[in-house]
Amino acid sequence: MTQHTPTQHKPIKKAVFPVAGLGTRFLPATKAIPKELLPIVDRPLIQYAVDEAREAGIEQIIFVTGRGKTAIVEHFDVAFELEATMNERDKDMSVLDPTRATPGDIITVRQQVPLGLGHAIWCARAIVGDEPFAILLPDELMVAQKGGGTGCMKQMVDAYNEVGGNLISVLEVPHEEVSSYGVIDPGKASGSLTEVKGLVEKPPVDQAPSNKIVSGRYILQPEVMRTLETQGKGAGGEIQLTDAMAKMIGTQPFNAVTFQGRRFDCGSKLGFVEATLALALERGDMGADVRAMAQRLLDAE
Repeated sequence: MTQHTPTQHKPIKKAVFPVAGLGTRFLPATKAIPKELLPIVDRPLIQYAVDEAREAGIEQIIFVTGRGKTAIVEHFDVAFELEATMNERDKDMSVLDPTRATPGDIITVRQQVPLGLGHAIWCARAIVGDEPFAILLPDELMVAQKGGGTGCMKQMVDAYNEVGGNLISVLEVPHEEVSSYGVIDPGKASGSLTEVKGLVEKPPVDQAPSNKIVSGRYILQPEVMRTLETQGKGAGGEIQLTDAMAKMIGTQPFNAVTFQGRRFDCGSKLGFVEATLALALERGDMGADVRAMAQRLLDAE
C-alpha cells in the first residue's frame, strides 16, 4: 500500500453530508419532506449516516443543504414540546438519544444551485479548512455485517490510521453490473486495502478495469477543495467529485477499502423497499412478525 506523509495523517473529525438534492425519484413523498428524512422502519436515512459517522469518531457534522431542507437540522435539535410531553407521561426518552447533538457540532451550509456532488462538497470548504474530512452520501445505506461488525466509516477510519492519504469505500459486484457504477482501476492489494490507480465512471462491461464499485463513502485530503475550485463541469453538466479525485491520484496516496458489510441503494425505490424489509426482518421486536406477514402476502398471490 502507498504510505502516508505526516501532513496526510491528521485525525478525521469532520464529515460532510451532501443533502441538498430534490429527491424527485420519490415524489410526491418528497414534495414537503426531505428524502433524507424518509424512514427505514423508524429511523430516517440521515440518522443512519450520522450514527455511522459518530461510531467512527467524527465530531463535527456538516450538512450541505438546499431550500426546503431545514427539517434535517430540526431532526437533530431539541424538540421541546415533544420532550416535555413525553416526560410528563413518563415515556421512555432514550429513543431520542441518537437525535441529540452537542451544541455547535452540527453546521449547515447552503448549495444555492444544484451543480453536482463536487460543487456540494466545495460549498463546505470554509468549515473543512486545512483538515482531511469524510464524506457520507445518505442515499447509500451501509449496514455492518450481522452479528456485530463495525460500520463502513469506522472501517475506513481504521484503514486511514494505517495508511493516511485519500480513501474511498468500494464493494465487489458481479462483473456484468459494473456499467451502472463508478469503478476503480486497482493496483496492489493487501487485505481489505487496494491501491487506486484510476477511477472510471460507468464503464462498458468489457472495458471495466475491475468489479470494485465506489460506494458513497470517502476520506479526502483538503487539497481536493483546491482542485474543485477551478474545475469545470463534467458529465451531465455538473462539477463531478470523481473528476477531482482522479486528478489527485498519483500526487497523494489513494487507496480503496473493501467494505465488509452490505449496501442498499436507497436513492431508488426498489433499494429503499429492500432496505426496509431487510432491516425489519433482523429486528428482535418485529422480525418474526414481518417474516410471517411477508409469507402471508406471498402465499396470497
